[in-house]
Amino acid sequence: MLAAIARSRKLLKSRALVAAVAGAIPLPGLDWAAQAALLSRVLPKINAEFGLTPQQLDELSPKKRESVQNAVTVVGSALIGKFITREMVLRLAKLVGMRMSTAQAAKYVPLAGQAASAALNYATLKFLGEQHLRECVQVVQKAQLSLPATASAQPTSTR
Repeated sequence: MLAAIARSRKLLKSRALVAAVAGAIPLPGLDWAAQAALLSRVLPKINAEFGLTPQQLDELSPKKRESVQNAVTVVGSALIGKFITREMVLRLAKLVGMRMSTAQAAKYVPLAGQAASAALNYATLKFLGEQHLRECVQVVQKAQLSLPATASAQPTSTR
């Protein structure tokens, strides 16, 4: 499981850097769009690392699938075992909306504001990704789910 966590964190870090770059560009709404696009691609990859995509869950025995669904309910995740859309990610981003609004306003202050906006965008994506990562780990532990062999054997692409 430690390898899956490490791969997920490496992916999160690289995507958070992209979010930071988007946050520094003074175009209205670019950072929100970038966050949604990045998260809608990253979260399914994290799910896959832990065997929690809809396709992977469909391959489980009915008893194990029910165990996973119970664990998802206990953990309270809305993004595990589901097809993740940009709309779902935008709803998730509303949880940290004030941080994003601050980043949006800060980017119009030359240099210092753009740096602050970039830092806030980086932190926002890392925060949301880490929260999802923790939820995946909790679900795997509660459901006593084995990680997929393919996730352990294959490196995660940073695309």
